[in-house]
Amino acid sequence: MPTSRSYGDACTIARALDVVGERWALLVVRELLLGPQRFSDVRRALPGASTNLVTDRLRELEGHGVVARRKLPPPAGSTVYELTEWGRELEPVVLALGSWGSRIPLPRAATLGATSVLLFLRGSARPRGPACFRVELDARVWTVRTEPGRLTVEPGEPAEPDAVLRTDPVTFNALLERPADLDVAIGDKRIVVEGDHKAVRRLLRERISG
Repeated sequence: MPTSRSYGDACTIARALDVVGERWALLVVRELLLGPQRFSDVRRALPGASTNLVTDRLRELEGHGVVARRKLPPPAGSTVYELTEWGRELEPVVLALGSWGSRIPLPRAATLGATSVLLFLRGSARPRGPACFRVELDARVWTVRTEPGRLTVEPGEPAEPDAVLRTDPVTFNALLERPADLDVAIGDKRIVVEGDHKAVRRLLRERISG
């Protein structure tokens, strides 16, 4: 059930945690950082959370004005959740928390979702030229666009991608760490690449650490 618990503390940190401090709340926010998502997409991205729990967190965040719900126009017609303008102000907070947590050892049997990998790509990419990619991770499709010095990610199909990538988040993350392994990953079918292979190599290579 949704919670209305409060720390009862006047400190602004405590008041912020009254809104986003419940377990899974910030991970729901993380899943919406790249754009609107259907409930099924958010639920699938958080395998450790029950359907009821995800429902409660979304309802709480909506009630606090962090998340909004809207229905897409035909022919889609589905309902999506998205961050409000106030909710989007959490992005630097969530990303800073992720940077701070990078020194914490991985838990056993840790999962890695598409949003996490794509946020890492967006934050570390330093592309030198324009390109458009259709990136499919675990049956979810994303549009990745590059221009000099900037990379953007949004859910959904691109109109005319220069290249198509189909893989899983773990493999994609590994290739971002070791771009030279792309040919091996293609050979053992961990990733499928169609279109401009050179553009894909640039996407993997042109990063802060690359």
